Amino acid sequence: MTNDKSPVIDNPWQTLRQFTAARIALGRAGVSLPTSPQLAFQLAHAQARDAVHLALDAQQLRRQLTDAGIAGSEACRILDSAAGDRQTYLQRPDLGRRLSDTSRRELAPAGREQRQEEGQEEGRSSDRIYDLAIVIADGLSSLAIARHAVPFLAALQQRISGHGWKQAAPTIVRQGRVAIGDEVGSLLGARLVAVLIGERPGLSSPDSMGLYLSWMPRVGMADAERNCISNIRPAGLSYAEAAFRLDYLMQEASRRQLTGVGLKDESVAVDEIQGAPPRNFLLG
Repeated sequence: MTNDKSPVIDNPWQTLRQFTAARIALGRAGVSLPTSPQLAFQLAHAQARDAVHLALDAQQLRRQLTDAGIAGSEACRILDSAAGDRQTYLQRPDLGRRLSDTSRRELAPAGREQRQEEGQEEGRSSDRIYDLAIVIADGLSSLAIARHAVPFLAALQQRISGHGWKQAAPTIVRQGRVAIGDEVGSLLGARLVAVLIGERPGLSSPDSMGLYLSWMPRVGMADAERNCISNIRPAGLSYAEAAFRLDYLMQEASRRQLTGVGLKDESVAVDEIQGAPPRNFLLG
């Protein structure tokens, strides 16, 4: 339908925009996009670029973890990957998957000392001393980590507090990729490692946080050996539901001693657990 007061021709699918953040039914002005959607697109693109290049304030994040009472946060370590700066990180993904020499030297003694206290040897799967290690990496959106890591971990801690699991102190890694958790978890001696990481920004989600879970982490693990929970943010998967799904996967991983393609998320949605009727996926 054409608005007499505007050169913009509306799209008949416009009512569907209430169900999605995707850029659909934007209308047209002649053969082009209207000015308003075009400006909104440019803004979203700029926000996505900023999210990629924004540096993570690791010190502030550590303070927030402590203030929120996250388990072990008083001993939280801030480490670096082998990518020395953001430009190197973006150009060399392989360097973001391994710790720097300095960080490795800092972390390795912590795992050895803890094993010695426990009277265990290093190298065998049965001798892992922690049930869970949490690794927080900036990834491709430090904005996602700054906004969502602490409230998600608070929701997770509330859910798993009664399990009696032994947790390592959280670790923050700057310039980190997903696989950085394999090395951290292995050095700490953890059976499970959960990596919180900023996902690649989209034009409607510059602050989406992802989570990757691995059983018996070790350097060189394949992506097929991990489970992923993505789009953790208020406008996507809520903290409570993401914590519920991770709790389920961790318990099943511990029981079956595996993660990845062999472990499916067969959990029930939080709303169904609470007795709410199933939701129409179009209505959210």
